[in-house]
Amino acid sequence: MDVRSFMDLDCWKVAREFRNRRSLLAKSFPVEEKYGLTNQIKRSSRSVTANIAEGYGRFHHQENIQFCRMSRGSLTETLDHLTVALDEEYISEDQFLDFKTELERCLKVLNGYINYLRKLKSGTK
Repeated sequence: MDVRSFMDLDCWKVAREFRNRRSLLAKSFPVEEKYGLTNQIKRSSRSVTANIAEGYGRFHHQENIQFCRMSRGSLTETLDHLTVALDEEYISEDQFLDFKTELERCLKVLNGYINYLRKLKSGTK
């Protein structure tokens, strides 16, 4: 695959889909959550793609890896926010499990990219 920008990365594409679905979900929350949970879900899910993009723009593989690790942290932060949505009964158990499965797919693809970068860094690729 020819990668010319961060937008060509599979991990960014999968994370973008995840981000867009979380944004739609957040719009369904009660108005009183506008500056609370809604904002937190949007910010953490946006951080996933933003960190992948920023890492891609860095010169060294190690810096790129570090930003990808921050993306992983943002994914797990989003999962915590989704548990709050579940506990507050804004989403069902089935929705939560679907979101968790989607999040795990994002983590898997992102971890694959991190492993690829590690191999490039070590010269074994």
